[in-house]
Amino acid sequence: MTTATVTQKFSLAPLPYYKHSLEPYISEQTIIFHHDKHLAGYVTKLNELISGTRFADMSLEDIVKQSDGAIFNNAAQTWNHQFYFDQFSPAPQRRPYGPLMEAINDTYGSLEELKEHMNKSALALFGSGWVWLVCNDKGKLSIVSTQNAGNPLTEGLHPLLTIDVWEHAYYIDHRNARADGVKAFWEVLDWKVIEERYSKCCKNR
Repeated sequence: MTTATVTQKFSLAPLPYYKHSLEPYISEQTIIFHHDKHLAGYVTKLNELISGTRFADMSLEDIVKQSDGAIFNNAAQTWNHQFYFDQFSPAPQRRPYGPLMEAINDTYGSLEELKEHMNKSALALFGSGWVWLVCNDKGKLSIVSTQNAGNPLTEGLHPLLTIDVWEHAYYIDHRNARADGVKAFWEVLDWKVIEERYSKCCKNR
């Protein structure tokens, strides 16, 4: 993740793919507004807010864990969005394997059941927010929903993947049909990325 020091502010991280690469599931226009405008706005505001404060020399993750109010909102939304965009690929690995697949089967019975639980959580979340697949320090999986800029890092959990259910994530492509946006999400999710995240959070087990 992007980090900040007293001499270096946060910057908008580039996407790991071309803006049109996720079509037809996520349009180039959505990426332009979501990444280049919404995320860029959070980054700019965060830089303004932390200037001259104790947060100016912290990593983004530490700011998320230790701040509140406007600084938390902009730091968490910066972290959440970069994490969200980094999990996609125009040529994704369609399912997990190895330890992550074993953990999914142990907790949910199958990948399809996991998706169903996450879909239901995404549709049930009132207003704006995020739905996360997370693990604890022992590698145990769970699904967490957070309102607005909420992030499971504040609860000592390790995010593995997230569904953005703010309307700006899907409104251009699907208008108010959140279910269609969630369905499209799974088509570009790269399970290789999620496997790597799971491996890192469980490396000390």
